[in-house]
Amino acid sequence: MQGSPAPNEHETVGAYALGILDDAEATAFEAHLAGCEWCAQQLDELAGMEPMMAALADLPGTGTPAIAESLTAKPSPRLAEKLVDEVAERRASKRRRNFYLVGTAAALIIGGPFAAVATTDGGGDDGGGKKTEATRQAASPAESAFAAMPDRVTATDPTTEVSATVALQKKAWGTDAVLELKNLKGPEKCSLIAVGKNGERETVTSWSVPDWGYGIPDATADKGKKPLYVQGGAAFEPNQIDRFEVMTFDGERLVEVDA
Repeated sequence: MQGSPAPNEHETVGAYALGILDDAEATAFEAHLAGCEWCAQQLDELAGMEPMMAALADLPGTGTPAIAESLTAKPSPRLAEKLVDEVAERRASKRRRNFYLVGTAAALIIGGPFAAVATTDGGGDDGGGKKTEATRQAASPAESAFAAMPDRVTATDPTTEVSATVALQKKAWGTDAVLELKNLKGPEKCSLIAVGKNGERETVTSWSVPDWGYGIPDATADKGKKPLYVQGGAAFEPNQIDRFEVMTFDGERLVEVDA
């Protein structure tokens, strides 16, 4: 039986601050947090907001993780609204998952030891150019979000040959953005930066590139041929963004995409 895809690690910062992740989820997020500047900033802004967030999201106040106890920054109204939505959605998702598991267990008890197994083929295509249902289920949350967003901007840097497409969606708290990257060689550490028309710069998300890279057509490993999809958010509204920049941690600009 195929389980639900794991949530995007950048989207679990609110749940982590509220202490509603289980041990495995919390450990995975802490490993991600150690190398993610964006999540560290969001967690820093969220410190001290647990009681309000718990009440707004109708969640039990179970205490914030120890890592947040020393943080003192207050979140902006946009960030607070975003995190309330994230935590409420996470609770709703858990309810749906628990209901599904209970229903499945009942079916197995009544019908005997039989389970249907979802499979995917290599191409994931139904012959008409559309992804099959199994392939859509296997896609990462960021890739699925990318496919659902119609507003996109694309550019390829003539020097680095890195190609980037940014999908955008307006939110009450700002802009939800998903980045698709191709021809990105590793190892490397990178960030997606949103540059506002007012000159301000915001880190949307950051990630590490393994040795085999992403979206490289002639990669020796199949995993190196697949594009990278990463998701993050900016406080800017879409019409306030001038451009996006993919930067290395060393300050090299790999590609610039006009918004």
